[in-house]
Amino acid sequence: MSSTEWFKFSLPGHQLQIIEADGVDSVPHTVDGLDLGPGQRYSAVVTAHDTDQYNYQYNATLYANFIPFIPGMNPRYYLGLIEYKPGAPVKTLTQSDDFLTEWSDDVVLKAWDQQPLMPVDKTFNWTTGTTKYSNNLTYSILDDIPFQPPLVPPLFSVMSMGDLALNDTIYGPQTRAHVLRLNEVVEIVVNNPSSLYHTMHLHGHDFQVTEYGPAGTQADPDASPIPVRKFSEWPMRRDTFVVPAFHYTKVRFLADNPGVWIFHCHMDVHFAMGLAVTFVEAPDVLQKQQTIPQGLFDMCHRQGVPTSGNGAGNAAFNLTGLPPIPS
Repeated sequence: MSSTEWFKFSLPGHQLQIIEADGVDSVPHTVDGLDLGPGQRYSAVVTAHDTDQYNYQYNATLYANFIPFIPGMNPRYYLGLIEYKPGAPVKTLTQSDDFLTEWSDDVVLKAWDQQPLMPVDKTFNWTTGTTKYSNNLTYSILDDIPFQPPLVPPLFSVMSMGDLALNDTIYGPQTRAHVLRLNEVVEIVVNNPSSLYHTMHLHGHDFQVTEYGPAGTQADPDASPIPVRKFSEWPMRRDTFVVPAFHYTKVRFLADNPGVWIFHCHMDVHFAMGLAVTFVEAPDVLQKQQTIPQGLFDMCHRQGVPTSGNGAGNAAFNLTGLPPIPS
């Protein structure tokens, strides 16, 4: 887990059999190492050797491609002992080149429950970016508007606005709210035409990871073309996916969990700069099935946070009072 850096983890002299990603079981798949973006998780089984002649070392590398090379800081390397026998010599192994090592790859993994690819009901096609606005602040965005919290938390708007909760507009433009129907299958395409990596996370759900491909123009004209890579047989599901530099990533999820769910970059700095949207899922069902605990109302009131009305705390479509959208 991380909010900024990527991890690479390997046990030289051993292989890792992936059995789970982000809490979803996978068909066992053997790799040489795990490559994780911020917020991602794996479980893996390692088969020990049948001799205790040697001990070994594991390797963990922390790196961030958007930070310049700084000796001892980026990347950072950590070693630890895999002990078969106290005092046994540590076997020295040549480090494999990254391109010769099979790292974890979620389009290669297959979901253990063999759920087939879901047919799409609704598609969102967004592009990441970083833009300096007229207020002299720089924001990260999905398309044209950076995310900013509304004055009234969207869950309270859902529970107080009746049928109007089904209308995206009442939550305010900065909330980037998208209302979904119950059991709608949603496809998200995130295009990343820049040299920055992103890891995108959705609360309350996991995704079928279906495809990676090229987006934008790579900075290095001599770089190999980015291939299109698609899932194999039963798409792996996870709740956090990577959008590599100059790539797009496609995922799908089932809107089967009524609630208000944030979809955001798991790199905290990007989230804070506005790289997020809000899914308001089946608000009509939520109003019938749930109530907000009084303790949550009390906590908001102590902080001066309004708990009824639209995103601005007003009636209907009157959004007066929301901060202006950066231009």
